[in-house]
Amino acid sequence: MIRRQRADAIPIRRGTIWTKIALGAVFAIGMPLSAGAQSAGALPAYTPAKGAKDLKAVLFNWTWYMGMLRGIDEHEIVVSLEYHGKGTIDVGGQPCKLTKYRESINYQVSGERVQYACTLPNGKTYSNIEVVSGPYAWNEDVPGAKITPGRGKATPDARALHERLIRLWASPQGAPKAALAGANQPDPGVLPNDGRKTIGKTSVSWKAGKPVVTFPIPGVPGAIATATLDDKYMARRVVVKQGSTTTEFTYGDYKDWNNPLNRIQAFYAGKMTERHNGKVV
Repeated sequence: MIRRQRADAIPIRRGTIWTKIALGAVFAIGMPLSAGAQSAGALPAYTPAKGAKDLKAVLFNWTWYMGMLRGIDEHEIVVSLEYHGKGTIDVGGQPCKLTKYRESINYQVSGERVQYACTLPNGKTYSNIEVVSGPYAWNEDVPGAKITPGRGKATPDARALHERLIRLWASPQGAPKAALAGANQPDPGVLPNDGRKTIGKTSVSWKAGKPVVTFPIPGVPGAIATATLDDKYMARRVVVKQGSTTTEFTYGDYKDWNNPLNRIQAFYAGKMTERHNGKVV
């Protein structure tokens, strides 16, 4: 179950949440710099033809059904996400039951901070704060360590960089953003409207009546993601291959988890499972 605590703006880990997740999330949006220059005579917003199977239509439907397109011109302007969860992660090959899980994502700077604590089968507790920002990954003993001189300790963790970036850009919101980045556009409505199946490094195929979108993971050389969408254009499975490593994410229970008095039609997965070379982590 996921519950967003508030929505005042629109819209792991040697392991990840793999049981049902209870989230309290906050979406934030930001307008693109060009938004203020939209004129009254601008072209009407793009609307895919019913049953269209080209890449532009699929990327539009993916972001539209997720509630990521906002404004009259339907820009994809979700810039951040914060949620809380519960479940189990893998620590040193052992299942560790979460007592705390908080993830803060900023898509504009390609970064996230994950704060978690959990209990191992022997009763011992484990906690960490894992961060990735652009080409850097590190761990903290307190949130924002070293931002204030003398406060906390930040330990570089370069080996975790690719793992964390893959997790960020294969997530329910990160995947469509990465697919758009692979097509060299921030908004699906401005992609070429000519029925293409491939634009830039992003492509679409159809299997068993479902769209399958293939795109590169930003910042991770050689990492290619394949996202299988459902009939509501929401990612149910994202598989990322990088060399001999395969990371698989499965998602379910998509809902608008905001307070019933503050529904904003922005959707996120309520259940997430991650596998590393076939093993649930």
